[in-house]
Amino acid sequence: MFKTFAEAEEFIKKHSVRMVDLKFTGLLGRWHHVTLSASEFGKDTMESGVGFDGSSVGLKSVKSGDMALIPDLATGFLDPFNEVPTLSFICSTVEADTKKPFNHDPRQIAMHAEETLKKLQIADCSVWGPEFEFYVFESAAFENSMMTASYHFEAEETPKPDFMSSGSGDSIPHHGGYHANPPKDKLNYLRTRMVIALEDAGIPVKYHHHEVGSAGQCEIETPLLGLMKAADASMMIKYFTKMIAAEEGRTVTFLPKPLHGEAGSGMHFHQQLFQGEKNLFYDASRGNLLSDTALYYIGGLLKHAPAVLAFTNPSTNSYRRLIPGFEAPVNCFFSSGNRSAAIRVPKYATKPEKVRFEFRPPDATCNPYLAIAAMLMAGIDGIRNKIDPTASGFGPFDEDIFSWTPEKRATIKGLPTSLAEAAAALEKDNEFLLFNDVFMKDLITDWVKGRRAEAEEVAKRPHPYEVEKYFDF
Repeated sequence: MFKTFAEAEEFIKKHSVRMVDLKFTGLLGRWHHVTLSASEFGKDTMESGVGFDGSSVGLKSVKSGDMALIPDLATGFLDPFNEVPTLSFICSTVEADTKKPFNHDPRQIAMHAEETLKKLQIADCSVWGPEFEFYVFESAAFENSMMTASYHFEAEETPKPDFMSSGSGDSIPHHGGYHANPPKDKLNYLRTRMVIALEDAGIPVKYHHHEVGSAGQCEIETPLLGLMKAADASMMIKYFTKMIAAEEGRTVTFLPKPLHGEAGSGMHFHQQLFQGEKNLFYDASRGNLLSDTALYYIGGLLKHAPAVLAFTNPSTNSYRRLIPGFEAPVNCFFSSGNRSAAIRVPKYATKPEKVRFEFRPPDATCNPYLAIAAMLMAGIDGIRNKIDPTASGFGPFDEDIFSWTPEKRATIKGLPTSLAEAAAALEKDNEFLLFNDVFMKDLITDWVKGRRAEAEEVAKRPHPYEVEKYFDF
């Protein structure tokens, strides 16, 4: 939004801004913020930053937790959810004393990944198109104690038994929500409100629609964006959707698999590399229009996919979604149009500037900065080492692989089926992330340790369904 501090200062005066809100992400990808009086927001803020305790958000240890926030002026927007005029910025984190970029800051890692792309003269920039799937519920309640383990969601669009039907005939059947039209789509206006607010804040939106899940599953998709714009937009979309839903007395969740028997929510990432105006993934002479650069990138991403999933799918719930069926990407291959593939090459994207592919496993429990950086570093490794996916058993497979014999299907490399498995893959395969010091070794070690601890924490708790299943023994 702003190129200089003077522009921000003029905006504050013009719009009678009273508060300046500084937002940043912890290591796991949750928003945090601190709010300044506008009178305290000066040039010194841009130089010295605003101090905070990095140990409380997982960025540092307690013994050396002091850090500082430096606002990124380009991310400024007038926050529509505050009654008092408030200008908000996304921040990067720096060392409290030297003000040097903190090498574990998720935003810095993402920036460094793209700098590596440029340093190697592979491309000028990477381009990303995340898709955001989420559920809108009327209410959500959960409890976990020694005597209780439960959760309960209410959704206006949930199909009702005949005896509970209102008789309006506008309910959505299970798995029947894709592009549902009003009056069945009862969330159209809510999504429109979300999109308008996002566009007013400088986040472009391609479209929105109802998704497959009948109980209020929605999707908002941005156009293809530059790396930092896409990562920042990912965080902004979470904030805006949750805030607008709250204003309507509803709640939004990006949980990958909140409902048994319904479609899960993914966060597919469309990807491209550009040199100037040239899409480096396009080659008109190829049947699938993919260049050698694109294929090598795909080869690297598929080779390292099990390790990458520790960042793109970092929750135990991620692997409730990555199961056969529900169009879930559970196999490590690429394909044109096959939605069970880890990488899909959209058949409709045929113009030179549009040719791309999407990596389908990720979900929105990821920290988008770390997830994008991990995917890009895997692709860079594929290009550097010329990893040919067609010679590595990664496809393309355009037929229904679930019609294959079990023996033939077993020849395809599988993706991790649990968070513990993904953490083990990352522990074993992480050199591609350490290249050019994009990710630091201690961050990888801590990330593996943290994901294993989460997996163990969930695994040792009794599950409500197993209590029901075995209580009478």
